[in-house]
Amino acid sequence: MSRIGNKPITVPDGVEVKLEGQHITVKGPKGTLEREIHENMKVNFENKVLTVVRPNDDPKNRSLHGLTRTLINNMIEGTTKGFERKLEINGVGYRAQKKGNGLVLNLGYSHPVEMDAPEGITFDVPNQNEIIVKGIDKELVGQTAAVIRTKRPPEVYRGKGIKYAEEVIRRKEGKAGKK
Repeated sequence: MSRIGNKPITVPDGVEVKLEGQHITVKGPKGTLEREIHENMKVNFENKVLTVVRPNDDPKNRSLHGLTRTLINNMIEGTTKGFERKLEINGVGYRAQKKGNGLVLNLGYSHPVEMDAPEGITFDVPNQNEIIVKGIDKELVGQTAAVIRTKRPPEVYRGKGIKYAEEVIRRKEGKAGKK
């Protein structure tokens, strides 16, 4: 039995939810998100409370139950509060700067790496060693942060590269010298 899937979702004031068959639209103060829900899942909306119902206890439907509820909850949370992901840059001469609505990254390559922000994403660079990715779509924020991280992933010997703020890099000891 899905504990997450059975939890009701309370829709806060200022958020409008529309259900049209398997298509759900959530409109809030920060923007609008749309998503198609799997055909097996049924969403009920009564008295500002959303509930997700599965047709039977088939393993596929059980796994979709909690997923569907979480996706809808993330849509509501994104349109009210928004999501953000912080990245840190470590390394001598490595830095980031904002250019228009994109980023310019100097990561030790012979050229600067330029990135444009996808639609619905904004970059914030409080200092040259920190990047904050903001948006209302949790999936897109995470994917954009992952793409930035791939430009120079952290290496384990010196810790140079781009890492998530909460990520811990396990450092390795270098080659042992001759005795």
